[in-house]
This record gives sequence, C-alpha cells and structure tokens, in this order.
Amino acid sequence: MEYKPLRYAYFTGCVAKGTCPELHRSTVELCKVLGIELWEMTGATCCGAGVIHDENPELQIALNARTFAMAEGQGMDIVNICSTCQQNLGQDAKALRDHPELRARINDILKDSGLQYTGNVTVKNLLWVLVSDYGLDRLAAKVTNPLTGLKVASYYGCQLLRPVDETGYEDPDNPTSFDNLVRALGGTPVDYAGKTRCCGFHILSVNENTSTRMAVKRLQEAEEAEADIMVTPCPLCHVSLDAYQPRARKLHDAPGKMPVVHLSQLVGLACGIDPGSLELSRLMVSPKKALAAVVPA
Repeated sequence: MEYKPLRYAYFTGCVAKGTCPELHRSTVELCKVLGIELWEMTGATCCGAGVIHDENPELQIALNARTFAMAEGQGMDIVNICSTCQQNLGQDAKALRDHPELRARINDILKDSGLQYTGNVTVKNLLWVLVSDYGLDRLAAKVTNPLTGLKVASYYGCQLLRPVDETGYEDPDNPTSFDNLVRALGGTPVDYAGKTRCCGFHILSVNENTSTRMAVKRLQEAEEAEADIMVTPCPLCHVSLDAYQPRARKLHDAPGKMPVVHLSQLVGLACGIDPGSLELSRLMVSPKKALAAVVPA
C-alpha cells in the first residue's frame, strides 16, 4: 500500500530541548525510521505553559499565533511531544479559529513581523499522529522488535485529554489510543486508576511535598497493576515520574523502582532503533531489567 507522505512543523517545547533532550533526539530518530518529515520550529517561542495566560491571556495567544503562522506558511500542521504544549497551543488555536474578531486583533499585533494567521493549523501530540495519521496497522508493520510479554502502563496524564471540548482527542475518562498503540507494538497494556490523573509537575516548585506525593501515587498504582514499565507522551510528566522518582520515594518512604520512558523511546525500541540512540541510559530509573526480554542482545 502506498501512503501519503506525512510532514509536520515540529514544536519541540522547552523541556525536551533543555531538561531532557534525549526525548527530543529520540523523537527525531523515530520519525526518520517511520518516514515522517519534521520541520523543526527553531524560531518558535515557548507556548506560555499557562503562566503567561494567567497574567496576560492576549500576549500568550499572540505568541502562539506567531507559531501557528510560521507553520501555516510551511503548509504544515504542528506536532509536539508535550501535554502542556498540546493544551496551551490547542486552546489558543481553537480560540483563534472560533473567534474571527480575536484573530483580526492578534494579526494586527503580528503584522510588523510580516506574519498573518488565517486559522488553518491543527496541533497534534505525537501520540495522535502515530495512532490516527500514521495508523496502527502501518506502525505495526514497522515493528522489528516486538514488545512481547512487556506489561506497559500507558500514562496519559491530565493535560493531554482536557478540556475535551477544546483540545481533547478522545474520552478523557476512558481513553484507548495509548493502550491500542502498545498492542500494536506487541506489548500488553495494563489498566490502572491513575492513568489520566495528574503527576504533580506543575506544583513542584510551589509545594514539593504534595507534588511528589502525587507522583508516588501514580507510580504505586502502576506497580499494583503489575506493570513492568510506564510510558508517557510528555517531558514534564517524565521529569516528575522519572527524574524526581528517587527523591519522591525517599520523601514519602515509598520503596520500589518503576522505569518510565517517553513515547518516542518505547516506539523507537519496538521499531528497531538501538537503545543507545534512544539514550535510555539517561533515565534516572534504569529500564534495563524491565526490557531485558525484548531488547536485542
């Protein structure tokens, strides 16, 4: 079967280029293997992370409209690998699309930059691109290293799915895309209560105790479901669940270790990308034991 080429304006976000650049690099490697063309938006600004919106909503929308106009100029939709970016970009894209008077006002701000936005850009997380645009049958055909026997806790988190009327891709209370993707890779998805609940990242700098308690709760829920590994589509969730995991468990006297990988790393592994290229060694909690049965010798 001949497939239509997929091309996207790639919005990396801040965290995947700073705190955990291995997630950005894994995404680039994965898309090369899958034949997905990425145009990295090196000139784009931060999505605002909701912080700018709290102080000046129109400033955030103007910054994101500039990003949309850049992608629109290339004739591409936007792909991202962060739930917070998805929520903020998605909300602002919908606001600009649904309210012509707002779009006109923002375009007046953008005119000095030589950019204008007509409202024809869709913002998609990598998970949705793989499931809906690329397709699970096509993805399964690319699997050379099936995750047979691996029990995977798919962690959607809270911002990827909500608010459903603005950025939601599926039912926020009963999502299925991530688990279906795991099945396409040959793995076994496990069900657990916290898969759509918050990891606590966004209050980490304000209340570390509460934030880390939330992260530990998510990890324990996955452990109780007998998962071998967790996978998230978001660098912020990744920081909370992996980078902060040793400290979080120590703070709350919670024993155990749960490896947490990003979506691009898990899919990349199944598609035959060398673990070294996916930089799995950079993870705070090593996935080596969990992946022993599926990683080629």
